[in-house]
Amino acid sequence: MMKLSYTALFSALLFSFLTHGQAADDAPTPNIFIYLADDQNAWDYEIHGNDQVDTSHYDRLVREGMSFTNAYTAQAICAPSRSQLFTGLFPVRNGCMANHLPVKKVKDINDYFSDLGYEVILAGKGHIKPSNVFNWTHFYHTSENRLLPLNKVKKYIQNTTKPFCVIFASDLPHGPYPKQNNYADKPLDYDPSVKNTNQNIARSKSGYYQNIEDDNAQLGRVLSMLTSEMVLDDALFMYMSDHGLKGKWSVRETGIKIPMVVRWPEKVMPKTQSDRLVTIADVLPTLVHTAGGVDIEAIDGRSFLPLLSGDDKPIRDYVYAISTRQNIQKCQIFPSRSVRGIRYKYIRNFNAMEVVDQNLGDNPAVNAFIKLGAQAFKHVPYEELYDLQNDPYEHHNLASNTKFNKIKEELAQQLVRWMTQQGDFLITHTMPLIKPTLHPLDRTSKWNKPDKSLLGTLTDEDYMEVHY
Repeated sequence: MMKLSYTALFSALLFSFLTHGQAADDAPTPNIFIYLADDQNAWDYEIHGNDQVDTSHYDRLVREGMSFTNAYTAQAICAPSRSQLFTGLFPVRNGCMANHLPVKKVKDINDYFSDLGYEVILAGKGHIKPSNVFNWTHFYHTSENRLLPLNKVKKYIQNTTKPFCVIFASDLPHGPYPKQNNYADKPLDYDPSVKNTNQNIARSKSGYYQNIEDDNAQLGRVLSMLTSEMVLDDALFMYMSDHGLKGKWSVRETGIKIPMVVRWPEKVMPKTQSDRLVTIADVLPTLVHTAGGVDIEAIDGRSFLPLLSGDDKPIRDYVYAISTRQNIQKCQIFPSRSVRGIRYKYIRNFNAMEVVDQNLGDNPAVNAFIKLGAQAFKHVPYEELYDLQNDPYEHHNLASNTKFNKIKEELAQQLVRWMTQQGDFLITHTMPLIKPTLHPLDRTSKWNKPDKSLLGTLTDEDYMEVHY
């Protein structure tokens, strides 16, 4: 639930009354900034408990705006998460349901904002295609040192005459991680997702922390530049990460739960927090509403602008997630789907060892890879159920506890309804192979080393029909 002081609550209610009573034509058209970090866990911020790394500029945004404790992506991987942000559609519907895949021919953020008279600028990491869908007004690529092209954005702001939406898509803290860093000799033992924090920490974590520190400094430069150009305090500024690093590629909370904060002076009360369920697909319709647009009926996202105004009514009752495990490094056939309600979360792993025999067909090569996928996750059960109120990091699986049968069945039904609505290929295919653009199952690469007997055994006909 939204947490406000009595003074803040009164101010929020007054603001809501005044803005709802004001004619839309009288409202100014705000500029919009989105800062998207890459691969950062939701807990790896000082203000969220990790005092081992510097995130001072993010912490400032939390103090000056509204943070969301239950924000999610429907897929914990780079391109699929970005596809939701830019289309308002979940991965299967937009087509980018595995990493590096293009979206279908759908409307995107450029189309919606162009209709409202805006220009849309992508500055930094792309990792989204095709270009005939994502037709940015300008696309300023990252510099050779992986940093944002702030001078180009600054020059654009100085010369434009239109309202704009600028997306700062950082390449950090995503790897590669620097071996020489400020954290090599520090304990780095903060991780609330594990039961025992006295664990051996991988040395790569020091490089990850260095990238977080560098990204925080970059965020500071962005805020400083926008302040010097006198555009920050009149704009909506939103920060989020595309997904968590620890649970990347999975449907675990450590991957799909993301940090999100909105700063919008005189519109969003500072030092406020919302516990309502929201998703990264909800950002697009929210910003369209902010810019004066109307509801977009054809997308999955739902506007949470009322939350920003102090109205604490739920935006959605459930959030969903998918994992394909294909077209990625160390690729395997092990698709999963999940649904989370207010308290409980249900996961179904469609190629778990206990059901793998049901997924086999007549093609021995395909069967071999299906079996390998199940074996790679041999300790992961077909069904999982977690009480996130008491077990936020999913340590105690309640799926076999008959006390929770009704909850499990209700969530399972809700998941199947959503999968059907999305046109999920697992509804119509037993255990499909996704045609790869990178990382084929039957090819040797740096990340994938199949048995020699399986090399080159798959043909185009072995993959399900796709849009690309």
